[in-house]
Amino acid sequence: MHLLNIFTDYGFIVIIAIILFAFVAGFIDAVVGGGGLIQLPVLLISFPKLPIPTLFGITKIASLSGTSMAAYHYSKRIKFNYKLLFITALFAAIASYSGAKTVSLINPNTLKPLVLVILVVIALYTFFKKDLGATKTKHLAINKQYLYGALIGLIVGFYDGFFGPGTGSFLVLGFVLIIGFEFVEASAYSKIINCVTNFSALIIFIKQGNYILEIAVLMAVANMSGNIVGAKMALKKGNGFVRIIFLIIVSIMIVRYAYDVFVKF
Repeated sequence: MHLLNIFTDYGFIVIIAIILFAFVAGFIDAVVGGGGLIQLPVLLISFPKLPIPTLFGITKIASLSGTSMAAYHYSKRIKFNYKLLFITALFAAIASYSGAKTVSLINPNTLKPLVLVILVVIALYTFFKKDLGATKTKHLAINKQYLYGALIGLIVGFYDGFFGPGTGSFLVLGFVLIIGFEFVEASAYSKIINCVTNFSALIIFIKQGNYILEIAVLMAVANMSGNIVGAKMALKKGNGFVRIIFLIIVSIMIVRYAYDVFVKF
């Protein structure tokens, strides 16, 4: 399919809409994670006849492209502990694979009420604790950071494989609450780890041919642009701005899971 043909095949308005939403998703992803909460539903609505794995492949290509750009911009301002990144990403990848395997044994819907309760607690805690993530609150010994990084990777990685939505936001929260990072630093770390998990998943989708390259390229460019703007704004405006976006994304997740629990059930 030629790049220009997708406008006639799928409709000019539809393609422009997914490009705009990909930009917004990239912006949110760069700030605090959770862009998939916007990008994937838009694809599901815009292309109802396309297979779900194909839509997953498209959004993974766009997300990986955008997250890589955000990670690059954060890396110019944030000093990373690469060993901590590697340990967290490794355990996240292993746990994500285990979570995906568990889906075939346990119905994820049975655990959604628990996730909903956790999200409400997170939202209330973040809202009332005004100084959360404003400054670095802990100075842990390096070995403890590695241990807690592995713990974050296991918990959030399993969630990513089992459920998925808002994984980046949970990574940010883990780095803020458990290791004591400020919000901007936590966002920077979550971007790198998301790159690793997205890349590993994308390999499978590409091998299976589950993507439409022309749509993915347009969304990738928009997502990258959104990530660049989001990362620059997060670095410029600081932790207070990131905290507000975090609360918005967690609220969206609460609405989404409340719908799944109370309506779909």
